[in-house]
Amino acid sequence: MNIALWIAQALLALMFIPAGVMKTFQPNKVKSTMPWAKDASTGYVAFIGLSELLGGLGLILPWATDIAPVLTPIAAIGIAVIMLFAAVFHARRSEYSSIGMNVIMLAVALFVAIGRF
Repeated sequence: MNIALWIAQALLALMFIPAGVMKTFQPNKVKSTMPWAKDASTGYVAFIGLSELLGGLGLILPWATDIAPVLTPIAAIGIAVIMLFAAVFHARRSEYSSIGMNVIMLAVALFVAIGRF
């Protein structure tokens, strides 16, 4: 089970850390490439990016370093909440093709949260 949890954590981190870095430090580039971001403020895009970046780091670092490992399942819950909000956001915008990936990442994040608590 530990190996499956590490794989899930790594996959989530590999998705959220780069996306978070781009949204946090290059929000205008994101606004020009992602349809949802065109209608959002630069601060909102950067806030989402920072949340994703910190969540991705929180999935790996606390458990790997054994420094406050309880932060790993908390980060996984945070990622799950972000994905839940993202699915609702995309549904309201009728961007149904994006919801499937949100639900998959939500499920993986919940798997990590439950497995690490």
